[in-house]
Amino acid sequence: MIYWVIVLIIRLFKSLFYFRRAVLRFSLVSYLCTMVFLAFSQPIVNFEPISLLETQDLEQTGIGGGWYPEKPNLEIVHDESLMLDDGVMEPESFSKPQVLLYTMYTVKRGDIIGGLAANFGLNADTIISVNNIKNARLLQTGLVMYIPNQDGITYTVKRGETLEQISKKYGTDITSICMANELLSETALPGSKLFIPGAKLDWMERQEINGDLFIWPVSGYITSPYGWRNSPFGGARQFHTGIDIAASRGTPVRAAMSGRVSAAGWDNVLGNYAVITHHSGYRTLYAHMSVIRTRSGAYVGTGERIGDVGSTGQSTGSHLHFTVYKNGVTINPRTLLK
Repeated sequence: MIYWVIVLIIRLFKSLFYFRRAVLRFSLVSYLCTMVFLAFSQPIVNFEPISLLETQDLEQTGIGGGWYPEKPNLEIVHDESLMLDDGVMEPESFSKPQVLLYTMYTVKRGDIIGGLAANFGLNADTIISVNNIKNARLLQTGLVMYIPNQDGITYTVKRGETLEQISKKYGTDITSICMANELLSETALPGSKLFIPGAKLDWMERQEINGDLFIWPVSGYITSPYGWRNSPFGGARQFHTGIDIAASRGTPVRAAMSGRVSAAGWDNVLGNYAVITHHSGYRTLYAHMSVIRTRSGAYVGTGERIGDVGSTGQSTGSHLHFTVYKNGVTINPRTLLK
């Protein structure tokens, strides 16, 4: 009896061993069949290499910047006006010629030309020209000024001039001039004043008005200003045609602006003197020098040494007498010195 029990147990274990191998075989066959089925049931994807140039046209998506492996169906418009680096054209109405209009402003204490121009969105030349300002340093409190609605300067038409000539001179167009001044034709009468949109003062006129035309001819201090005074020789009332700048004997005297020496020599009143003729009708006189270091006909640059300070001629001490002429008439040099 025991013998048959042992035989039965051995056969049972053998059956379990063969069953386990059969299960493993079945599982393996099932897995292979499943893989084959899946392989034949999915569409075939053709993985072709993508060049760097092609990747530039692929659509970039998501935060990570992934690429779709196929090009989106979008039409690419190559329009230069849509490029990010280009600006957008302003409306045409912004640049159309405008009729000249004015507002009024009363100058307050502390106002300066540059500040007023900035506040009203204009350039300084416009404020100066429209209000006929001759010296920007002498802006008077309480002065009523005209403030135009656009940049430009006023211009007096000369005999024989045409609008075409004026427009070419200032680089503007006739249409803008006609619109600003409400002209019905392209003719302008001699002597009439026109507003020239966009025009600016020439360099010489601007420097003259700003008081930056001449450099100081000598380092020193003013002992006698321009204008009426009592003569140091007898006390009689006289008009002093320049300014006296005190300085030590031998101090260099320099040309206040470039020009040509029109005269140089000796005068019983002026002593050793030199006269320089500049452009735009200006002429300068340097008197009482101890030594003249230039000659008539020579061209001198701004700041070039033309002599030395002295006390020659009618003089009470070492100094330079400096006079400025504009179109043959004396003007106050102090208003033109930087």
